Amino acid sequence: MPLGERYGGDKSESRYCGVETEFDDDMPNLLSFNTHGGFDFVLATLMDPDYRPSLVDDHTSRSRALPFAGSDLVLSLSQWSSHVVGKISSWIDLDSDDETLRKDSEIALRQEIAWASHLSLQACLLPTPKGTTCANYAKCVNQILQSLSGMQLWLRIPLEKSEDDIEAKNPDLMVDGQIDSWELWNSFRLLNEHHTQLSVALDILSSLPSASSVGRWFGEPVRAAIINTNSFLTNARGYPCLSKRHQRLATAFFNHSIQLVISGQPMHNVPMGASELNADTQVEGGWRHPLKSYLDYVAYLYQSMDPLPEQERFELGYRDYLQSPLQPLMDNLEAQTYEIFEKDTVKYSQYQRAVAKALIDRVPDENASTVTTVLMVVGAGRGPLVRASLQAAEETERKLKIYAVEKNPNAVVTLHSLVKLEGWEEVVTIISSDMRNWDAPEKADILVSELLGSFGDNELSPECLDGAQRFLKEDGISIPSSYTSFIQPVTACKLYNEIKSHKDLVHFETAYVVKLHRVARLAHTQSVFTFNHPEYSTKASNQRYKKLRFDIPSDTGSSLVHGFAGYFDATLYKDVHLGIEPSTATPNMFSWFSIFFPLRTPVCVPPGTPLDVHFWRCCGSTKVWYEWCVASPSPSPIHNTNGRSYWVGL
Repeated sequence: MPLGERYGGDKSESRYCGVETEFDDDMPNLLSFNTHGGFDFVLATLMDPDYRPSLVDDHTSRSRALPFAGSDLVLSLSQWSSHVVGKISSWIDLDSDDETLRKDSEIALRQEIAWASHLSLQACLLPTPKGTTCANYAKCVNQILQSLSGMQLWLRIPLEKSEDDIEAKNPDLMVDGQIDSWELWNSFRLLNEHHTQLSVALDILSSLPSASSVGRWFGEPVRAAIINTNSFLTNARGYPCLSKRHQRLATAFFNHSIQLVISGQPMHNVPMGASELNADTQVEGGWRHPLKSYLDYVAYLYQSMDPLPEQERFELGYRDYLQSPLQPLMDNLEAQTYEIFEKDTVKYSQYQRAVAKALIDRVPDENASTVTTVLMVVGAGRGPLVRASLQAAEETERKLKIYAVEKNPNAVVTLHSLVKLEGWEEVVTIISSDMRNWDAPEKADILVSELLGSFGDNELSPECLDGAQRFLKEDGISIPSSYTSFIQPVTACKLYNEIKSHKDLVHFETAYVVKLHRVARLAHTQSVFTFNHPEYSTKASNQRYKKLRFDIPSDTGSSLVHGFAGYFDATLYKDVHLGIEPSTATPNMFSWFSIFFPLRTPVCVPPGTPLDVHFWRCCGSTKVWYEWCVASPSPSPIHNTNGRSYWVGL
């Protein structure tokens, strides 16, 4: 049964927990025993571990069935696909110096994966490579992947990285005097060209690497986390529990839809009967699965998680879904897009605060009843900024005259209806025009806009406001008054594979709007481009160039950079800001997702090596575009030269 429902929780597949089993040729009994014990699936060896191809003579092997565990008929196909994950024999060593073992391993690997595919299993667990050299293993897996149907292959990798003062437990995984199992996974997946059906199953050990080192894995295609019973501690009542760090890790696995699997023999003498964590665990006749107390504890951790905030629940369907950024100048937005943005009450609350502060600064209390402030909303859409400005005027008891400028004729229709419906005819004048072409009848005291994109300037706010500021008084106020873009390097295997599937250059040179989820943020953000408004300098240019150096924490180990996550932070007025830069993000605001700049070839960054990055904002007569590249530790091509793949039209 599932680990349980959480109030406000998501419905991810990580609610389920499996169990690793020993070989059993009675698969129906094995499955029944474990599912009745509360587990959702078994991680089961498919072949008798005593079988070796070299021990079966040619005549015998041609005349009898392969020595697998029973027939495919012992379970229904739905049982095979829903409740069994195959486990390839652990003795297999495809990079062994022993030629017989190596050949046996190749034959057995192909036989077992072919059988698992025949059974319609959703996934099959590959054994951990036996040493640092895994080229032949990867080659054999790569050949299999070329003709494999939809089944996933999970490569078993221990979550292990030694620190300087810790002696490595497995010398075969040593890299430059340290152990880092991520290096083994990275080598294997690069040899398989990031194949989408190749994933990771992490073995969770009793000791964990640093938080930075563990964090790398959340950008990798981790499908399962196998927790051995010897990783559990014992609480005061004799029940199994996990350390605080292991608890946080398990919760992170749940949040990233990573299956948990319990493995090993029971290490705790738990009293018979109902568990203290879950009163419903007692089984008819007093029988309990020997690992039930471990399952109960995992369920307890799941059910104890905080419910997802409303914003996160809204964004679930957008996680890691790549979207092309809006082209607000070239395209007229549709009603559905307006409606989504208008639901973001947090954003308009911030705008209302900014306008209110500007009105108070603009008009002293003694003049509040006699002075009318001229406010222009440029890019008024369907009126949310008009409403926010009027509410700010009511709140501060200031008088307003509003010009609502909008180029989208469809939105203008809605604006006229809104003005009539709300009785704003004496206060609001609607202008159906592009703000860059309109000749204002008077100068504005306050200019309000919401032209910001996920990267701040990527929806051409600088160009639009530069064109509109001619009708702002010399001492006028622009809301926003400034905005800055930020980037940070990320591991984002899922996004990279999705882009790679298009098999062209264009998709690798496009910046995408995406709700980042299965990514590893490898370093702190750094600022890229800043724009201020109004900008009266005659030498001002909206072209920008920035060179950045990122220092990835030394305890992270090596990491693979698939691209850069982009954000913005905007100052609306004085201390009123909004943005999505992680360290200062406006809570509960969902109008903007991050932007993602991919790299055509991922860059591997060794420990202690800086990552040098270059970003350009380029302006032409009809378009604006970005170019980007990595200069060190290994140079990448400059992406999107002359805006050949991605641009924003003026």
